Amino acid sequence: MSDKSLIPIERVQQSILFMRKEKVILSMDLALLYGVEHRVLMQAVKRNIDRFPSDFMFQLSPQEFSFLKSQIVTSSWGGIRKAPYAFTEQGVAMLSSVLRSPRAVHVNIEIMRIFVELRKESAVNKSLSRRLSKLEQKYDEQFTVVFDALRNLIEPSEAEKRPIGFVHQTDNESKEGKE
Repeated sequence: MSDKSLIPIERVQQSILFMRKEKVILSMDLALLYGVEHRVLMQAVKRNIDRFPSDFMFQLSPQEFSFLKSQIVTSSWGGIRKAPYAFTEQGVAMLSSVLRSPRAVHVNIEIMRIFVELRKESAVNKSLSRRLSKLEQKYDEQFTVVFDALRNLIEPSEAEKRPIGFVHQTDNESKEGKE
């Protein structure tokens, strides 16, 4: 990463969501990162819609949008009423050919680097997990505690997974909480 980063890495990482089995960034987050209005971003995309097939960009369904809005108490989206679009890594890369400002080019490079880093981290974790499983099969139950501890270090905790949604308590859980 360069020292002259236009945007904090954490800001981009927080913008990446997992939807429809894809890592995506929503159009309003991209507009903020690129420093343009959401409508300007979407106008540029719609003028070049043939560059954005469904595996590059898709619009959230009404259910997904409703669910997302319910998760965000204060709107930072500037009053967007329509469901936003979600851009996959390839869609974000294609944006660089549509948005041509120097800032857009630099931000795009940084986003691409972060996607690459996330892919590397994921591959390393999968590799470590496979190795751990092989070792676990080799050794007896004495090492179960060690293997469990290592697996917890490799796999992200529930807090790190950025869950989106409301978790409904079962009747048993709510009764236990009252006692």
